[in-house]
Amino acid sequence: MAILNQLTSEAAIALENKYGAHNYHPLPVVLSRGEGVYVWDAEGKRYYDFLSAYSAVNQGHCHPKIINAMVKQAKTLTLTSRAFYNDMLGKYEKYATELFGFDKLLPMNTGAEAVETALKLARKWAYEIKGVNENEAEIIVCENNFHGRTTTIISFSNDPVARENFGPYTKGFVKIEYDNLQALEDVLKSNPNVAGFLVEPIQGEAGVYVPSEGYLIAAKALCNAYNVLFIADEVQTGIARTGRLLATCGNCSCNNKNCSKTPDVKPDILILGKALSGGVYPVSAVLANDDIMHVIKPGNHGSTFGGNPIAAAVAIAALEVVKEENLANNAFELGELFRAELHEYAKTSTIVNVVRGKGLLNAIVINDDENSNTAWEVCLALRDNGLLAKPTHGNIIRFAPPLVMTKIQLLDCVSIIIKTLKAFEN
Repeated sequence: MAILNQLTSEAAIALENKYGAHNYHPLPVVLSRGEGVYVWDAEGKRYYDFLSAYSAVNQGHCHPKIINAMVKQAKTLTLTSRAFYNDMLGKYEKYATELFGFDKLLPMNTGAEAVETALKLARKWAYEIKGVNENEAEIIVCENNFHGRTTTIISFSNDPVARENFGPYTKGFVKIEYDNLQALEDVLKSNPNVAGFLVEPIQGEAGVYVPSEGYLIAAKALCNAYNVLFIADEVQTGIARTGRLLATCGNCSCNNKNCSKTPDVKPDILILGKALSGGVYPVSAVLANDDIMHVIKPGNHGSTFGGNPIAAAVAIAALEVVKEENLANNAFELGELFRAELHEYAKTSTIVNVVRGKGLLNAIVINDDENSNTAWEVCLALRDNGLLAKPTHGNIIRFAPPLVMTKIQLLDCVSIIIKTLKAFEN
């Protein structure tokens, strides 16, 4: 371990390149420590983290309350499997279901697992409750979605990089344009076999696409009218990221003062992950009411690690931090400030076309095509200036800092971003 701790950035990158599968293209920076909104590289340089592990570290790096909960539980009991009860899972299920306003929680580990769970749940509900003929259920999804990279999930992706040479693909999905109510209604009208509509409240990986005002409400109303389950994938948008506890919010009990600014949309099935653990442990969950969740019986679905005592303890602590530190309100207020500052800069910019987002999930569109290297070069320059961000889809840069950020820190980051972008102006 002493040798590993002394690795230089160059040596760490060389090790990964030689011994690791090349399934990622990381920004060339090697991180060795994190605290709050900051991370440090192997040589000790400090950076603002403006990706938050794709919104997993909403509560900040190594939050002491979450870490303490994990360490305490790890010293007591780590894993029982679901062959036996443990004394933490029920506490977590009670806390989370009351917080989010659902009857039941099905615990899993990763976001993709939770999405797969929701798909299975919707299909079983369709056959046993709605009355769809076996093997004929279909689920509506949106173009440019990102729900994970399992074989089933990439079957309804239209990202060629994620799909190519991984077939044959799973059937039973209908793709429609995102933020298009007419397309949704057309499928619902013509297809009685639809079990559910799986949607991201904001398409994060696609470039932080925020739908039109009222889209989610109207989509939920259409699902209700046609007896179809509205399935919200809030793996990235959930846990205060968008300025509300959930982007859909529903009838949760978070008492966030900004929830009243957007009408409630309570999904029939809610998918959570990432920040559900504050980024310190893989924890995901699917929540639904009894009339849906009761179709799952022993042997239908499970996970050896799903609902383990450490995950339960960590998730409770992570959710308590969000509530105790008013992170949803902070994300709302700082998000408004961030977009205002970037919009003002963009008015006269030749490098930035668009600024968009909600809460502290934001993006800028670089004035270049998706095949260019400009956004990557901007991110390298941001790194050199002490801020870490990553492009998505070639010409879009996503900005998603930990929600524990202060106003002073945010304005410092805005200054770094604008200074960096100005160096790329024509």
